[in-house]
Amino acid sequence: MWTVLYIAPSRSVAMRIRDFMEAEGILVRLRPLGLRTDDHSTDYEILVTEVELEEAQEVLYQALQVRQYRELRTK
Repeated sequence: MWTVLYIAPSRSVAMRIRDFMEAEGILVRLRPLGLRTDDHSTDYEILVTEVELEEAQEVLYQALQVRQYRELRTK
């Protein structure tokens, strides 16, 4: 069974998180929310299997920390 891990604000953010998680060996699906008028501005659900949910939460936390660190370094 697939469960929502995170809702990304855009397709590009969702794809970056997906790539990071897949590099850690976690299966990921992306699903757009609402009407798809513009893929880049549509929110995307990031789904993982229930079996991998706890590990996926840890990896997501790491991914968000890396992103936050990079943003701070560029300021």
